[in-house]
Amino acid sequence: MREGDLTWLIGGPQGGGINVSAETFAKYAARTGLRVFANIEYHSNIMGEHSYYRVRASREQRHSVLDQVNVVVALDEETLIGRKHAHFTSHRGHVAEVESGGAVVFDTATKFNPETHERKDVVWVGLSMMDLLREALREFGREGDANRLRVMTNTVALGASVFVIGGDIGGLAEIYTEEFTGRRAQIGEMNARAAAIGYEAAQQALGGRAPYDLKSMTVGASLGAKRPMMLKGYASCGMAKLKAGLHIQTYYPISPATDESVFLESLQRDQNVLVVQCEDEISSIQMAIGAANAGARAATSTSGPGFALMVEGIGYASITEVSGPVIFLWQRGGPSTGLPTREEQGDLLFALHPAQGDFPHIVVAPGDDQEIYEDSFEVFNWVDRYHMPAVVLLDKYLQSSYKTVDELTLDNPVIDRGPRFNPADLQNGHGDGNGHRGGYEDGYLAFAMTESGVTPRAIPGQEGGIFWATSDEHNPRGHITEDATNRIEMMDKRMGKLELAAREIPSARKIGVYGPADADLTIVGWGSVKGSVLDAMDVLAKEGVKVNFVQIRLMRPFPVQEVTDALAGAKRLVLVECNYSGQLGGLVREMTGIHIPQYVVKYDGRPFSEEELVEALRQAISTDDARIHVSHLSA
Repeated sequence: MREGDLTWLIGGPQGGGINVSAETFAKYAARTGLRVFANIEYHSNIMGEHSYYRVRASREQRHSVLDQVNVVVALDEETLIGRKHAHFTSHRGHVAEVESGGAVVFDTATKFNPETHERKDVVWVGLSMMDLLREALREFGREGDANRLRVMTNTVALGASVFVIGGDIGGLAEIYTEEFTGRRAQIGEMNARAAAIGYEAAQQALGGRAPYDLKSMTVGASLGAKRPMMLKGYASCGMAKLKAGLHIQTYYPISPATDESVFLESLQRDQNVLVVQCEDEISSIQMAIGAANAGARAATSTSGPGFALMVEGIGYASITEVSGPVIFLWQRGGPSTGLPTREEQGDLLFALHPAQGDFPHIVVAPGDDQEIYEDSFEVFNWVDRYHMPAVVLLDKYLQSSYKTVDELTLDNPVIDRGPRFNPADLQNGHGDGNGHRGGYEDGYLAFAMTESGVTPRAIPGQEGGIFWATSDEHNPRGHITEDATNRIEMMDKRMGKLELAAREIPSARKIGVYGPADADLTIVGWGSVKGSVLDAMDVLAKEGVKVNFVQIRLMRPFPVQEVTDALAGAKRLVLVECNYSGQLGGLVREMTGIHIPQYVVKYDGRPFSEEELVEALRQAISTDDARIHVSHLSA
């Protein structure tokens, strides 16, 4: 394991409170000056099945998880030894992932006996968590509430693990007392005391000697002028929408998209935004289209199965040239219901071709919180400017990863509502003087032919701006027609806007290139693999291997020239994707003619860890294997 890295893992039954404990530990690590990257893996059922949360704390900013663990906090026996089914191994337990000399904090109530375990090179810290919780509650006269407050045994275990890493229990206690105030102040005080008692119990069990020294890890680390934010991708997305002037968000609950809409719901009164939970995804897309037609900035968020129900609406928005809506597609494992709470980049081709016929829409795929913030803001300008819907491709890994972020910035935080109809233009018949000439001689035409292909937009009810809209082919006024000449002109108008967007969207928003130009290996990828790729590049660079990374962000209109130029002269090309077929590789070949000969793919529902990707890239360099399949089999 790299110097300056520590991975802490907590595992337990779904619904057992591991989220709160892990995110409290992440905040604690961040306050010591370390950078944090954390990710949860959980089952789609509400209660009972095994879930775990991995927190990586480092001197430098990391962008992915590690498989090798320093400390495991086990809230049940399954976290320790795993579980086997009749036909397959569910997982082998997380003790197998602990490095030699690492530590395992566990509850002796599980009846687990470490003497019978094959690992003799780890430090076992067995504590009676419930007894320790009762001790803490007794000081508040609440011992009789121990069963009702059983979830606080997690806090006891967390406190014990802080001793194991050589940390300061006072810093952890501060988090509890800060987060629970007013009527809930006693809850904070009880948690702080439970953590302290767990700390003291671990200290006694280990004879006062901790396996790790957090203070040595934090040498060279700095908090800076202010504490970094602790963010998940859904919050970065939601904040960007508010910054962009979002008026309405529609949704139907579906993992992993729901958290983003719930986040916006919590802010809607203060931020003057309306969030509507609809009866289904069809209603969600149609309501968003209606709002966009009325002049609102409108969005809807969903996942693959919900997106499947929205396709007719996307085609309707395209043919009626609505300014939006923007669809935020949080991918998960498919097909059908698939893996509702697991990672996959399986919807790229679906997002590119969601409805019948040829029609324009924009597809963008950010790869980290900063890019989520940028793209989620700017995409609203694009749909207003080009009058077409857009899809922002995200996924479960981006949604749920919890990490330190110093700030989110925008180079040009200007809201551009695109060309608007001005009733005064009716008087001269010359349009608005900005390339939108003609078409007003007979009154306002919602689909008038213009030089740019974009017709100035009128808001329903605006004086002189009455118009028709239909899902059938139509003439410039909006009346249905099947005239051949009109059909050609309308298709050219609509598709020409996509070409306009391709010319006007800056190259920096289309692709990113990282690493040396003379690299021995060029990686091509998109979306959430960015973090794992950057971390793997860092490891390989220290081994003397020159690697660069071409990240494609704008999928439609596809940046043909930029990608072609970036891949020209590459000594060796490899694709990295979290899907079965390497969908981006096929798109690159379709659009540029460039064949990527090696694919590194992962489709078990889990993201690439740093070690997995490093090993896969080593294999790609040393062999001519066309397909390298990565799978994390331990959990």
